[in-house]
Amino acid sequence: MIEHRKAKRFDLKLPVEVVRKSFQPVSSIGETKNLSASGVLFYAPLQAELGDPIEYIITFPTHSIDGGTVNLRCLGKVVRVEPNGSGEGGGRVLVAATLERYEFLRREG
Repeated sequence: MIEHRKAKRFDLKLPVEVVRKSFQPVSSIGETKNLSASGVLFYAPLQAELGDPIEYIITFPTHSIDGGTVNLRCLGKVVRVEPNGSGEGGGRVLVAATLERYEFLRREG
């Protein structure tokens, strides 16, 4: 099978929060399944439609002594939505979103 993905995916389980969908504020906490330079796949309790503009924040732990985190604030659009077939997670769906623009935000612990 030929791989057609634009960028290499990394299997990383990181906290993600959807903060805006279709230009409306939301707060939906989830977890990434994988991410790449062009997008993210994550689980979250979210109602989303294909093509919805979406803003999400991925939190990366740091190894600093102060326990700070680095947040990646991302803007993109929803390209896939699937029910969570694993039977766990209480209403979570699997969402694939593009990563079109981003900025790093440092938060001190």
